[in-house]
Amino acid sequence: MSRQNAAREGYEVFLWFHPAAVRGNAYAQYNLGLLYKQGDAVERNDAAALKWMQLAAQQGLAAAQNHLGAMYCNGRGTRRSDEMAAWWFQRAAAQGDPAAQQNLGQLYRKGRGVPQSHEVAFGWFYRAAEQGLASAQNLLGECYLQGLGVPVSFPLAMAWFRKAARQGQALAQLNLALMYRRGDGVEADDVQALCWFREAAAQGNPVAQRYLGLAYAQGKGVRADPERAIAWLERAALQDDTDAQYALGTLLAAGHGSGDDERALSWFLRAAERGHAQAQYWAGTMVASGRGAAREPARAMEWFLRAAEQGAANAQFSLGVMYAKGDGVPRDEARAAEWYRRAAQQGDASAQNNLGVLYANGQGVPHDDTLATYWYRQAAEQGHALAQFNLGAMVNSGRGTERDPLRAYMWMLLAAGKAHDGRRPRRPGFGKLGTSGSPWARALATRVQVARRQRRHAPGA
Repeated sequence: MSRQNAAREGYEVFLWFHPAAVRGNAYAQYNLGLLYKQGDAVERNDAAALKWMQLAAQQGLAAAQNHLGAMYCNGRGTRRSDEMAAWWFQRAAAQGDPAAQQNLGQLYRKGRGVPQSHEVAFGWFYRAAEQGLASAQNLLGECYLQGLGVPVSFPLAMAWFRKAARQGQALAQLNLALMYRRGDGVEADDVQALCWFREAAAQGNPVAQRYLGLAYAQGKGVRADPERAIAWLERAALQDDTDAQYALGTLLAAGHGSGDDERALSWFLRAAERGHAQAQYWAGTMVASGRGAAREPARAMEWFLRAAEQGAANAQFSLGVMYAKGDGVPRDEARAAEWYRRAAQQGDASAQNNLGVLYANGQGVPHDDTLATYWYRQAAEQGHALAQFNLGAMVNSGRGTERDPLRAYMWMLLAAGKAHDGRRPRRPGFGKLGTSGSPWARALATRVQVARRQRRHAPGA
């Protein structure tokens, strides 16, 4: 059917409904309101839609009452009024209209136009879900999953999500996938999660597309496939899913897909503009090093600052480095120390080591060997090789701590083991004392610990 014929037929439908609506037929008034509301056959006109919906609703037509409530809820054709929305939803819901029951439940969940009550919301969702409304079944599953108005029950949450998912409800498919991924009430199953992520992603759900892309990137439930990962992440990213934009940038920056630094930076920047802290950090890192764009230290500084103010420890460390070097800003060791301190307090090993250096040398902070040793130790026990070396030097000379040549040698050997193995310091939480470095270093660590215990318990000690 041509577009012209469709328009003509639509207008004929309008002409059919209009006389009946004028004569007071509630169904004709409702259908005429829908035509105006949706812009079918006639130009969209919210004021006219409201007028005809009101006439039909006043005659008790539940579907019209629900649509009228939605128009008040969204401020279409009239001033927004949650109270009026609730009033009309209530009348339609009392007649058993499942869409109105769900809408009324949403108002109770949010406390819009009615007192906030998860219990009442649950009751209305349940009525709608029992009538087979898939979106209400998903909402009911969320109530059971999060304990909203009802005790938490993973089995019941999964049961309702599954009912909705089998009807093709994308949000329910996503929720079901996440339950399998996390192992909520069931054994974690990446294959089952992947199956439901696919179903929701195929319907265009950006969060499901992102998780599907990450599954291909990480090889969770499927063989790792960076190309497919990038394809799915890009679909989500184009829908402004910020986490997908960031993930896409990381894959491209790592050389997957086209390995295009300019493309990677463009996705980091899109996510960064939307407030994603790690995207802001990586945008700063790429601009600072001239990857994907000309090197601009001042611009990099701006991105680091935005991420640092959100609490990103790696950005706080980078700011410290830039102030310490005078890169993009005037050199300022006091401000470098402040940013190192913020990152160090969050466990960033590199920041802890650098803060130790500043205290050891009295740069930007008062000279304090005790604090220098403290921060070196925090980083050293995380496996930071340079901090292990620095701590060894402090212990060997008795600066800020008791002099102990044997323990100093241990720290030096641990640091040397890292350098010999060509490994970078481990992430925070790994590489504790005696578990990092070469086998010789680990053996020496054990011997030092035993010797110290023996010395503490020796007679006359």
